[in-house]
Amino acid sequence: MTSAATRPGVKRGTIPVFATATAITVSNIYFTQPLLDEIAHTFHTSASTAGLVATLGQIGYALGIVTVVPLADGARLRRLSTLLLAITTVGLLAGAFAPSVALLGAAALVLSAGTVLPQVIMPTVVSMASAGNAGRVLAAVGTGLTLGALLSRTAAGLIAEATGTWRAGFVVAAVATGALLLVLPRYMPADAPAPDREKVSYGRLLASLPRLIVRNASLRVSAALGGTVFAAFSAFWSSLAFHLTAPPIALGPAVIGLFGLFSVPGALAARYRLTDRFGPLTVNVMALTSAALAFVLFGVAGRSLIALAVGCNLLGYATTSGQIANQARIFAAGPALRARLNTVYIFSVFAGGATGSAIAALSFSAFGWAGVVGTGLGFLALAAAVLAWHSARAGRGPAGGTVAPADARHAPADSGRLAAGRR
Repeated sequence: MTSAATRPGVKRGTIPVFATATAITVSNIYFTQPLLDEIAHTFHTSASTAGLVATLGQIGYALGIVTVVPLADGARLRRLSTLLLAITTVGLLAGAFAPSVALLGAAALVLSAGTVLPQVIMPTVVSMASAGNAGRVLAAVGTGLTLGALLSRTAAGLIAEATGTWRAGFVVAAVATGALLLVLPRYMPADAPAPDREKVSYGRLLASLPRLIVRNASLRVSAALGGTVFAAFSAFWSSLAFHLTAPPIALGPAVIGLFGLFSVPGALAARYRLTDRFGPLTVNVMALTSAALAFVLFGVAGRSLIALAVGCNLLGYATTSGQIANQARIFAAGPALRARLNTVYIFSVFAGGATGSAIAALSFSAFGWAGVVGTGLGFLALAAAVLAWHSARAGRGPAGGTVAPADARHAPADSGRLAAGRR
């Protein structure tokens, strides 16, 4: 795959290594979700309070996106990846020995802020893709992202069941993340993405982000779609453990974790090169339809394990394929802007995820599973409104399909020295 999908000179095995690293690092945000009920029992707290651990993890990730990922437009990526892996490993060890739910939440916040490596890898792998294969390499790495999020739940549940403690999951995650320090930096570029251009200060990189939103219509659309769909995704997964441990289902953490494994076929189905063939808009329509069907199943057959497993696949497919489409749309810009465009996009996604988790925790406490389903459908309704508006706009002209070259030419003055318009 590597020789066909990437440019000449890219090290063989880079795409599988990137996909594996993405899966391992992103799993650090999600593996706590099937353990939340166990965490609540350990610290003698409520479900909504324990749910804040997952919410803080997503908030930390969003903060890391804003403060760290813009550096990928000018930093030495090998050094940056090493530093991020080290911070995450230390944060995981702190979480393993946290004496209270407050300190566990703080550890989740810090380690997730360091677990932004996937969003450094995404623009990097696009710059390595051969012509016409951006969607293909994004699909490979994006599938690793989704599989890491899903399978981490399975692994965490099995580890907790085998060891009798949720803390073991943090230790295993620390070992896996630390092992990447021996492998990943060797495959990352040693130089900055645009070494021949004048460097822009960190402050000016951050200051350019709001103006990128104003000047890139495609970025706004992708961010809105990504944030709302991921809010629905997070609402479901952050509440599933509470739903499955409550009567009449009453499952243990190992079985709950298996729902991540059940979702793998849907995530793998998203690898097909639909975005390269049909464009982002069509794939977004398919993704939103799939997510809506999932929540309908959750609502009408929420006590059926089979229906829940089918819905997990539909939701996994929707989230992965939608993200591939959204990122392909924004990565049509030049390489000097991609990390910052991805910063805005992923911040929106995980801000949406944190919002979805927080609202779902409150909804579950107040209304049970029906409240979670209503929360998910509400976010999907917002996504449908955005998609309808974008479809109408795209029908009137080509501007809605990709980040047009003009977007790069009109980039903020502070980042103009790096913008594609100078090419």
